[in-house]
Amino acid sequence: MSVAIFGLSVDSSFMPDMSRLFSLLHSQGEKIYLYQPFFNSIKDRCDKMPEIEGFFTFGYELPESTRFLISIGGDGTLLKSMLTLKNKSLPVIGINTGRLGFLSAVSRNHIDEAIRYLLTEQYDIEERSVLQFDDGVELFGDFNYALNEITVTKMDSSSMINIHTYLNDEYLTTYWADGVIISTPTGSTAYSLSVGGPILTPDSKSFIITPIAPHNLTMRPIVVPDDNKITLMVEGRGQQFLCSLDSRSEAVNFPGKVVVSKANFSVKTVKLPGHGFFSTLRNKLMWGTDRRN
Repeated sequence: MSVAIFGLSVDSSFMPDMSRLFSLLHSQGEKIYLYQPFFNSIKDRCDKMPEIEGFFTFGYELPESTRFLISIGGDGTLLKSMLTLKNKSLPVIGINTGRLGFLSAVSRNHIDEAIRYLLTEQYDIEERSVLQFDDGVELFGDFNYALNEITVTKMDSSSMINIHTYLNDEYLTTYWADGVIISTPTGSTAYSLSVGGPILTPDSKSFIITPIAPHNLTMRPIVVPDDNKITLMVEGRGQQFLCSLDSRSEAVNFPGKVVVSKANFSVKTVKLPGHGFFSTLRNKLMWGTDRRN
């Protein structure tokens, strides 16, 4: 069987953990496929580089025997792995080398345990919904999808923008604000959370529409069923506004139209025993650590 390993760049202090990960997989007879740019980044710094079965740059280059993909880094790295896999159906697990990490929930201290669970198939698969972006001009090429959120915001130097919002062509409201975030349940703990949006469990069949610094203080986040088509008509005083799909951003001329809907595929993430969504919330947000509790 085969395992794919994806990463961008890791600190030298993580190299012993990388060596341990490689050794664990190799000792169990797993064939290792490495993301080529990641291999170039670590090959001169990793003490125990195992025999590599092959390399990949895109998901379609991986053999059918590949069981899962291990993402090394933070949540941003895991999101970028989705661009590499595109819509290839392959479970992804993230080993966190950074700080927060809601998606990359396995810490470096639990690598051995995580690999043991993976190789003995003691895990569940979570299907995470994906957002699809359409502006009529293929602004983001042939992969116009986001796992966390799609965001429309003003440019740095411009005034607030008007975002006329429709659900299935029915008018909802006009946000006069710095922007609007449309978030998946996965993205509910990302940008949306930082501006006051609610937390949704990964299996929620909903999207969140969260205004960013609205001029009208009565504007609040709203949760809508994920079978809604969300249309944003964007106007403003400046020349352009910004559209973002997770970590990718492009400028769009005023006036602009953006249509957001649920993609026809989902992203599979691995859930290990003891690493459920609620335990992750407690650990990452430090719930219950107040001594008064």
